[in-house]
Parts: sequence; structure tokens; C-alpha cells
Amino acid sequence: MPDFAEIILPLALPKPTYTYMVPEPLRSAVQVGCMVVVPLGARKHYAGIVYRRHDEAPSYPTKPILEVLSEGPVVGLQQLSFWEWLSAYYGCSLGEVMAAALPAQMKLSSETELVRHPAYEGDFSALDADEYLLAKALISRGVVSLAEAQQTLGKKNAVSVVRRLLTKGVLAVRESLREQYRPHKGYDIRLAEPYQSQPEQLDVLAKDLSRYPRQQGALSTYLSLSKSHSYVSKDLLLREANISPATLKVLVAKKVFELVERRQSRVPIYEGEVAPPDALSAEQQRALGEIRGFFKQRKPVLLYGVTGSGKTRVYIELIQQVIRSGGQVLYLLPEIALTAQIIRRLQRVFGQDVAVYHSKISDSQRTEIWHMAAAGCPIFLTARSGIFLPFQNLQLVIVDEEHDPSYKQQDPAPRYHARDSAIYLAGQYRANVLLGTATPSLESWYNAQSGKYGLVPMRERFGKIPMPDVHLVDLRRQHQQRQMYGLFSAPLLEALQQALKRGEQALLFQNRRGYSPILQCRSCGWTAECRHCDVSSTYHKHSDLLHCHYCGYTEKVPSLCPVCRQANLALLGAGTEKVEDEIKIYLPQARVARLDLDTAGSKQRLNDILCAFEERRIDILVGTQMITKGLDFDNVSVVGVLNADAIAHFPDFRASERTFQLLTQVAGRAGRKHKSGTVFVQAWNPTHPVFQEVARGNFETHAQRELLERRQFRYPPFVRLIRIRVRHPEENSARLVAHTAAEHLRQHALAQVVGPAPALISRIGGYFLWEILLKVEKSATALHATKEHLRRLLAQLVNEPGKNKGRLAIDVDPY
Repeated sequence: MPDFAEIILPLALPKPTYTYMVPEPLRSAVQVGCMVVVPLGARKHYAGIVYRRHDEAPSYPTKPILEVLSEGPVVGLQQLSFWEWLSAYYGCSLGEVMAAALPAQMKLSSETELVRHPAYEGDFSALDADEYLLAKALISRGVVSLAEAQQTLGKKNAVSVVRRLLTKGVLAVRESLREQYRPHKGYDIRLAEPYQSQPEQLDVLAKDLSRYPRQQGALSTYLSLSKSHSYVSKDLLLREANISPATLKVLVAKKVFELVERRQSRVPIYEGEVAPPDALSAEQQRALGEIRGFFKQRKPVLLYGVTGSGKTRVYIELIQQVIRSGGQVLYLLPEIALTAQIIRRLQRVFGQDVAVYHSKISDSQRTEIWHMAAAGCPIFLTARSGIFLPFQNLQLVIVDEEHDPSYKQQDPAPRYHARDSAIYLAGQYRANVLLGTATPSLESWYNAQSGKYGLVPMRERFGKIPMPDVHLVDLRRQHQQRQMYGLFSAPLLEALQQALKRGEQALLFQNRRGYSPILQCRSCGWTAECRHCDVSSTYHKHSDLLHCHYCGYTEKVPSLCPVCRQANLALLGAGTEKVEDEIKIYLPQARVARLDLDTAGSKQRLNDILCAFEERRIDILVGTQMITKGLDFDNVSVVGVLNADAIAHFPDFRASERTFQLLTQVAGRAGRKHKSGTVFVQAWNPTHPVFQEVARGNFETHAQRELLERRQFRYPPFVRLIRIRVRHPEENSARLVAHTAAEHLRQHALAQVVGPAPALISRIGGYFLWEILLKVEKSATALHATKEHLRRLLAQLVNEPGKNKGRLAIDVDPY
């Protein structure tokens, strides 16, 4: 009987799966969830995941599965079900979900390989120097990849040489799938015979080595380490004995030691002390009891706790309960690279049971942590991609700072929201969900108020420490009274001076990196813009270049205006570089540092800055949104927000909500341990409602006002939004496709259609962008029907002549 399999391929293909025949020899090995090699097109091979087995022959000839790459399933049935939901809900292909879900080294790459042509007899006489080198390499090695060919020839591009050898019949090309992940292997040291079974002979050996102090010291160190270690690694012995590899090699040659190969983990091992957590306060005990009550009702819980209220301690108590029952915990954080303090805190309690998974670790480490999840490791502290790990017994999902926009994946597809996806994932495992934040998203707050979620408030800081005093500084009045010192108002500068005198620290928040966002000619009004994007270029002092923060393009700063040829160019506005420079002018005695994407581009540089601030080697830290997330420093007494208006007046319906969240979060960094702090919010319009709500610390009033407006103008949480983005290298084509799509959608009346209109930034990376916004009623039926119609419409538009250079993307619940 014919046997077929539906295969998911890690590509953005129109069909969710592709049908292949299962050859007789592979039928027992091909299981749902396992990884197989299949042909696609004339010469390409891909690794895919088996989605379904069946005996329904398609109407077209099928190709066979070539090879089974995994022993048993790589992806479980629950994961496949989760992938299906992500694909259906977020309007993307199963292949795009697969590409996002699997670690890079678990995916297989199709790599071009060069092999000797069977008919080639080894005649080099007709070959030039480059051709001869490559032909010799082929004969000696048998197979050479393109990368190896370039290395052999010392060229960046070996394609021309390869083509000539193809023409002369010297080589042939084949496609090979290679698994990129390789287990890391190391060596352990053990005593050789007869010393291993007859330890009494070690005294004789020690006397024999007395003439060689380093060798004798290595033996002594090994014997000492073997008492406290189940195995002694080669690296550990070299380090502790302070010997060279050459000395160890001599001891192996003398048959004192043996090297034993062992697979080693690339995941760093926590070697610090483990201690029980501090006792719970009465407020934390109350919150814990209420959370458990809602968990019994199978409800997600919103833990609304002010900054510094001790939410993490509540998390720890719940995690301990899960571990005692043998379960697993997924602890999501918006930007895990910024939360070293939380990592250390959990490791001090749970030790090696904590696995950290995010984009800053290596691909090999990500693969090993994937296997750890499948093996039942208890605690996973992850960024948004942690929802794809292959959990076996997931019992608790914690989404910390649930309001954070970093949980939303923007590009590429799937454009999922990790918080919402984690709630669905928890439902599959019947796991509990806890959403924690000091500034809830309005969607979560609405769900809590309507009874869909449980709501547990924590309104007091741990230890009864008062919330910081928030002062609104009117920049117009400060300028009129000549009380501005560069970017700093007199009250803020005076507070910084007093903090330095007391030996305290400060944070300055400016939500724009670089030195100046605008370079403008004061004679004709010309402004420097990126040549690929419709956005002004930002001047960066450290590189002395103009940078585009959207496509990465850089160029030199012109000495003359390219339009009027006048040397009247001025830098307008301020970024973190300028703030850093100016604070050094007004407070020259202060030790100032900057935390933004430019200074903290690597994990090491980021940790260096945060450690220096924690150890009080930095007095004032200037930063972007990075300083608002997950930082807990006990010596910060002053926080300054330099230009709050830029956040509040952003053209987006969430601008007020995000302003409240950002300002409240950064204000919460002040006075978190032993005393209250002071926050200065500089604004040109301090009477704006959101600034008043931040100053009073009144989230409930803010939420009530915002929800009233959202209901009136039909925005989430009262409707669902779907954004369609048209991307095309030709402006007229982008506009035409957008208008055609919008007209078609209006005719079918499945949703309210807003637009089309150029995107906020209408050109990025040489592509023109247009957007259509759909407002869909909060009904599963209406949402499903709208998305199905969109799929058909987009497929139709993309296939029309002249429009296939464009791209149309669906973004469900844009954030």
C-alpha cells in the first residue's frame, strides 16, 4: 500500500506542508515529529519535520523521502499543535514557524560541495595556477565546499575558478545537507594502570617524579582534586596545577595519566553557593495566597505590584512549589540580556536548575538548552523565543513585565506576541500563568477587570519604603526664567549635585541614542536624510558619521550644505551622547557612563557597565529604554527624564499608555532599598494628562481614561487589529497594490478598513511602505473569516503581473 508523509519545510512557502512518498526501507523510521531530508526543485535538498502520515495519494507524482536524520521525534505532538495555532492565528506559514522555533544548529543547511568529476583522469596540463590548486585539493580531499575552495585559493570569491573547472570537466557539483550542531567534547584525566587499581604504588611514583617538580605537582594536584570532584577535566588540572599542556603530555606518555574523551556541556555551570530565599513579608504572603486561589480556578493571574514591591520573591515561592512536584517553569523576560540581577537571584536559590536561553548565547548553547528542556530541566529563564522549547511537564509560566513591547516579534514572521502565545501554550499543558508588572498593559488590565484574569495587587514597596516623589518641570518656564543649563533644568541639576555630595547615584533617561538626531542647514532648511529611508540621519560623535537607525547606512558629515553650498550647518536635538557630554561640563567631578545600543552592543560590554554602576564606580548613568528594565540598584536617589514630550506625542494610539509605562518604570529605579528617591520629568507641556497621572502614581485613573477613549474610537481591547503592510521598490506600485487591497476588503465588509496610507516612515531600505489597518470585532468567527479572506487576497495580489517584486505582510495584534 502506498505510504505518504506531509512535510513542513523551513521556508515561507504558500502551502503549509508538502507531500512525499515514504520508501519501504524508511517506513519504520519515519515518525511524526522526526526530521527527514527531502528534495525540493531540481537540485535542492532540505531538512523538514514530518507533520502527518497517510495513504492518500495526491493528484501529482511525488518524490521520495531521501533520509531520516533523527532517531525519533525532534518535535512533539504538543509542539506541532502549538505551531499550528501560531500559524493560523498570526497568519503565517508553518514553515516560518518552524524556522523561528528550532535553534540554528538544529536546522540543516544545503551547502554546495565540489567533487572530482568521475571522468577526470588527473591531467593538469591545461589548468592555470588557481585551477591547479583547486584540482589538487579535490584529488587529495575528495570533497571541497565552496568556503574551503575560497580558503584554498586565498580569494573572497572562487565562483569564476569553479565555473572554469566545471567547463573543463574537472569537477562536479552536488548538494549535501549537513547538520551544523556537533556535541562539544572534552577530556577528563584519570590515573593509568597500575596506579588506578593499586594506589599503594603512588608513593613510589611520587619519589620517581621528585626530580621533575612540575610533574610531581600535577600528580599531587590531581589527587587532591579527585577527592572533591567525580571527574577531573583536563582544563581544570592545567589551571589548578599551573602546568603547560606539554607537561601533561609527558605524564600521559609515561603512563601516569590517561585521557578519557567525554561529551561536555557548553552551558555555563553555576558554581556559587545556594541559599534559601529570605522570609516572605505579610504582603507577599497575602499575594501568594490569592494567586493560588485563582490558580485553582484555572485562571491566568495579573500580579499588579508597584516597583520594588517584591514580585520576584513571590515568583520564587511558586517556582519552588513546581519543582517539588517535578514540573517545569517557563520564566519569560522582555530583554534577558538586561536582567543579570534576576538571573543571579534565581541561581542563588535554585543553582544549576536554572537554564538561561536568549539571543546573546551561542547557537551551540541554544541547542543544548533545547535538549535540556526535552530532558526535563526544571527552570528556563528566557526571552520571547523560549515559548518554542520542547517542554515535557510545563506547570507554570511567568511573564515578567508583561506590558513590555519587546514581547512582540516584528520581523520576520511569525509576528507573534510572546505573552499571548505563552498563555495559549500554558493551556495546552494545563499549566498556570502569572503575569507580573507594575504598569499593566491595558489589554491585561481589561481582562482582569472583566474577570477573565485574576487580579492580585501589591501596592506597597517591600519594607514599607515610600514611592519616589515625582516632580514635573515646566521647560517653557525654565527657559523664560533663564534657569536652563544646557539640557538640564535648575531643579534637576541641583538634585544631581546634592546626590553626588551624599555619595549617591543618578539615572538620566533620554530615549534617543547618538549625539544629535538632526543635521540642518540654517540658510536653506536642508536636512540630512538617509538615501535609502525617509528619515533623518543621526549624528554620532564617537564615529563622527551620520547613521541611519533603520537600515544602518552611514556617511560622512558634509562640510557644506549640498543644496545652497553654505557652511551654516547645525546639529539640532539631543541624544544620549550629547547628554553624556553636557553633564560632564556642568558636573565635571562626576563619573559618567552611557548605556545604549552603541555602548552595550555585546553581552560583555553590557555586563561591564552594569557591574561598574552596581559597584558604585559610576555616579551618573545616561541611557535609553535599557535603564528602565529590570535594574535594581540600592544607591540611586535621583532619576531625570530629559524630554518626556517626545514619547507622549508619538503618533500611535498606544503613545499615552507607553508613556505612562516608561516613566513609571524609570521612576521606580529611584530609592528602591532604604529610602525614597526623587524623579524629575522635564516636559514642555507638563499639564498633559499622562504626566499628571505619572506624578500621582495613579494607574487606575490612567487606565480608566485610556479605556474610555479606546472604546469610543474602536481600538484594543475592544476590537482586534490586523495591519497589512505593502512593501515595494517602486512607489507607484506600492500605492496601487495598497489601494487595490483596501478596495477589495471594503467590498467584502468583513472588518472596518482604515487607509491605505503611507507608513509612518514611508521608505526603509529602498522599499516604499503603505499600510492598511483592519478593525475586527472580538469574535473568533469574524477573526478567522477575515484572516482566511486576507490569505486569498494577498496570494492573488502577489501573483498579478508587475507586482511580484513587492511583499505583503499580515501583522495580527500589532504592538
